[in-house]
Amino acid sequence: MGVVRLTIAYNGTPFAGWAAQPGLRTVQGELEAALGRILGQPPSLTVGGRTDAGVHAWGQVASFELDGEPPEQLARRLNAVLPQDICVIEAVAAPKGFDARRDARSRTYCYWVLSSPVRHPFEIGRALWWPGPLDRPALERCAAALVGRHDFTAFTPTQTEHVRFERDVIQAEWRPHRLAEPFPGALLEFWIEADAFMRHMVRVLVGTMLEVAGGRRTAGAFEELLGGAPRERAGETAPPDGLYIFGGNAAEAAVRRRPPR
Repeated sequence: MGVVRLTIAYNGTPFAGWAAQPGLRTVQGELEAALGRILGQPPSLTVGGRTDAGVHAWGQVASFELDGEPPEQLARRLNAVLPQDICVIEAVAAPKGFDARRDARSRTYCYWVLSSPVRHPFEIGRALWWPGPLDRPALERCAAALVGRHDFTAFTPTQTEHVRFERDVIQAEWRPHRLAEPFPGALLEFWIEADAFMRHMVRVLVGTMLEVAGGRRTAGAFEELLGGAPRERAGETAPPDGLYIFGGNAAEAAVRRRPPR
């Protein structure tokens, strides 16, 4: 029994998330259907980090078991039958026993915030538009406080299947990029890599940090949330439009693969 490793990207806007759900269009459903057309039978995919509805992927890793070697040019053949909002970047044979979820030692996410007084028509569905002022040093202080081991209870829904709320954050930072003329402002990228994430964790972190940067709470109050505070003390959940998942173990690779502006 062999294993195939897929590297995929998709625009999450029209999908009800990664996981297959009856009657809903999902990324897993589309990929497994396409694989079924090529292989004769749809495999069961494993993925390194599921995405919610509307969340995008840039280099996400999935895997499946296969009798024998993967067909030649599998990525090209998949892209020929997949819809245009999903792309298989690479499809290769993986080491025996490889599992995209179990073998991902870390995961990396990026959230885009369009900090500009002017709405950007080309970023609709790709970034959160923030027309008001933002205190960037406050954002940087919040991100720096995330690095290390913390209790993120405040940043996931109260009704949850999680039983462990501590996570090890390897890196977290905000990176500004000037918008191309004539647009004023900047695209702010929030990058975070951790051993694992909980549902909505990145989006609640972003929503709460934006409250700090907008003057609605202090950076010190944000830091206090990292000690296991209840969900109601944190901020709103940022919309999914600006969130991207990158491949596991890919902090540096993600920097090199940063989507071009």
